[in-house]
Amino acid sequence: MAEKFERHRQAWTSDEIQKLHRLAGKGMSLRAIAKALTRSEESIQTRARADGLKVSKLR
Repeated sequence: MAEKFERHRQAWTSDEIQKLHRLAGKGMSLRAIAKALTRSEESIQTRARADGLKVSKLR
């Protein structure tokens, strides 16, 4: 469980935002993107929504 909240409330870096855009553009699932960026699914979903990205829940 400690790993799940390791990055709780940390600011997004420009590299992470670029990676989020790239992975979302490839059509990766929310869970896969969260794992790749070591952030929670909720965090990914919130940031994607703020940036106007579409992220599929399951693929």
